[in-house]
Amino acid sequence: MNKLLISALGLLVLSGTGSQAEDKLPLRELPGIADRDYWVPGEVNAEGKLEALQAVVGSEGVPFAGSQEKPIEIALIYPSADTSDFWARNFLAMTKRLEELGIKYNTTEFASRQIEHSLQSTYANQVLQDGDIYDYVIFGPSELAIQADNIDKLAGADGFRTYVWAFHTPMKDLVNQPDVWFDFSSAAGALVMCDYMLDRLGSGITMAMNRGIPGITDNQRSGDFKDCVMEKGDWTVAYEHYGEYQREGGFEGTSLILQAYPEATIIHNANTAMAMGSVEAQVSVGKEKEIFSTGWGGTGLELDAIRRGELDATPMRMGDDVGAATAEAIKADLEDRAGELPLVFLGRITVAHDQMAAEQLDALQQEAFRFSGVGALER
Repeated sequence: MNKLLISALGLLVLSGTGSQAEDKLPLRELPGIADRDYWVPGEVNAEGKLEALQAVVGSEGVPFAGSQEKPIEIALIYPSADTSDFWARNFLAMTKRLEELGIKYNTTEFASRQIEHSLQSTYANQVLQDGDIYDYVIFGPSELAIQADNIDKLAGADGFRTYVWAFHTPMKDLVNQPDVWFDFSSAAGALVMCDYMLDRLGSGITMAMNRGIPGITDNQRSGDFKDCVMEKGDWTVAYEHYGEYQREGGFEGTSLILQAYPEATIIHNANTAMAMGSVEAQVSVGKEKEIFSTGWGGTGLELDAIRRGELDATPMRMGDDVGAATAEAIKADLEDRAGELPLVFLGRITVAHDQMAAEQLDALQQEAFRFSGVGALER
């Protein structure tokens, strides 16, 4: 059974910005994002717990060992009315994994858009008032700091477990920590990509970057990657463009790079949209075979670009891992094994690249979306 509450407020669209310049543009540094108020997974996870849950999530489900007098009740407070299909896919992954495990459930969805912070607060208060109804509350914050008080209140409530989706940096000043945080780590993906690029391309490379928006995500996807290849491989960075995660930003940045920085043989893109704009700019001038281009996330668009020979590599998330891991956490709790769970779960990330056979790319895509489906979601 599914009960859906959807807000009708509009979307916030970030417009791409950029400038044309005849001369070489100076490097710009992103402002630092202080991390002293957040824990990182390695500081809070007991040894082996994350890896154990990742192994379970990547394997066939083992049926629930207990019995149920009635279905469990799950409340989901998340921005599933937004454009991203992350929420819908992981909802499908969670529910299908629960069914695979033989766990009966009902869900109540409190949907919003990413910008509707106050609406999420209203939903959190409603769930707290009706707390005796629910066994599990899944909260996908519109923004972590803004929703910190709501996370704290939900985590401190009696009667249900609280799980957080789409963030993996627990705030240190929370009085009550949620039971588990579920996410993919951009920092981990950056290091996986760094190792792959150094192994394949070697040292002494000059690259350019299409970065996103100043913040923790781009600092990890772009900043951690840059630091890693510069330190381990003696790479240099010719130019960093800020494309605001938009296709237009990737196109503009790449056009500038091709014109002003011909020494850059690699272009790093911090998300799918900019990667698509980047390869479009390269194709428009016939340079797609001369530049080694990377994306981020391993979406269907990126894999198709790899198949066409336009994109070379991308750190690919096993997208359904978050939802499947949540189902496994519920099962562990029902079996009185909650102590086996990590505080922070990170979905698996691997590198998809142009040297893979078509069958290998297909297999990766099938694994990533094994519950939610490979094709576009109908929403």
